[in-house]
Amino acid sequence: MPVSVLVADDQALVRAGFRAILETEPAVTVVGEAVDGREAIDLVRRRRPDVVLMDVKMPGLDGLEATRRIVGETDHPPAVLILTTFDLDEYVYAALQAGASGFLLKDAPPEQLIAAVHTLAAGDALIAPAITKRLIEQFARSAPPASASATAFAELTARELEVLVLIARGHSNREIASELVLSEETVKTHVKRVLAKLGVRDRVHAVVLAYESRLVTPAR
Repeated sequence: MPVSVLVADDQALVRAGFRAILETEPAVTVVGEAVDGREAIDLVRRRRPDVVLMDVKMPGLDGLEATRRIVGETDHPPAVLILTTFDLDEYVYAALQAGASGFLLKDAPPEQLIAAVHTLAAGDALIAPAITKRLIEQFARSAPPASASATAFAELTARELEVLVLIARGHSNREIASELVLSEETVKTHVKRVLAKLGVRDRVHAVVLAYESRLVTPAR
């Protein structure tokens, strides 16, 4: 089945541009367009897309609150990909906390947009690109410590803790496998267990928790 996508942006030309790019990919179907957060929530409930491309700054209900409601209040919520103009948009970190599964710059090449949609639809998150890592580190420096303490990691084995730290440092599964001398399949198993034990949806939110809890500190 094609990946179904909803595009939420208040600018008609931007929505049309994303639709044109996505429709070049046979395995992707655009099921709707929303001009603001409220319409995005309504269309998510009616169309049940796999992925939502969400602009942050929209009139009325913005993308941040829309993301929080979509992830927290809908059955089987889609993955939300935040679209931003700047690589250090102050809203993006908050959007990740609200439940978004990653972000992409609006001027990213078409192939990156299509790849991002497939990545999120597969249940993964956009944490590998260096730009994502920089953004999380930037805001983790100033973010107050989360309520989660060391007890959040108490159930992790020593190996799972090692894997989490490497995830937080932006390593891919292949890089983690090389670092720890494990097979990629074994790493995937460890990653799944880490996410399950921490009660987070994907790698992005595991990274946010690791930084907020000061398990990992940003590079100076």
